[in-house]
Amino acid sequence: MTRSISAVRGGLLAAAATLALGVITPPATAQDSDSGNWLFVTVTRGDGRHGASTPGNLLLCDPPQGHAHAAEACADLDRVGGDIGRLRQKDAFCPMIYAPVTAQARGEWDGHPVDYRETFSNGCGLAAQTGAVFAVEA
Repeated sequence: MTRSISAVRGGLLAAAATLALGVITPPATAQDSDSGNWLFVTVTRGDGRHGASTPGNLLLCDPPQGHAHAAEACADLDRVGGDIGRLRQKDAFCPMIYAPVTAQARGEWDGHPVDYRETFSNGCGLAAQTGAVFAVEA
């Protein structure tokens, strides 16, 4: 038993030394600080309080990718410094039908965390306010 503990300890020390020397590097993720501006965006039907799990999209902006309107969404976000609440898109004539949708975004823009959540009266209101940022399937 002592021999196997020593072997495990030796293996762990060797792995730690290898990582410290930079021989093995962990894989990069979107959350690494060098990966640029990114947001994980979701749109949920309803007020979003009922725990309905919906798929989202990882919007990457260096280069733009993640959903069908990534380039436009990244340009919109760049214009407002990543502050989704400052987005002002177009005038729209939206129906007065209450079919709430909740938009959520978490990520990083210019090195600052982004945590956004808002419920809109319907999808038209969401699109008029946020443009292409939440142009994902709900």
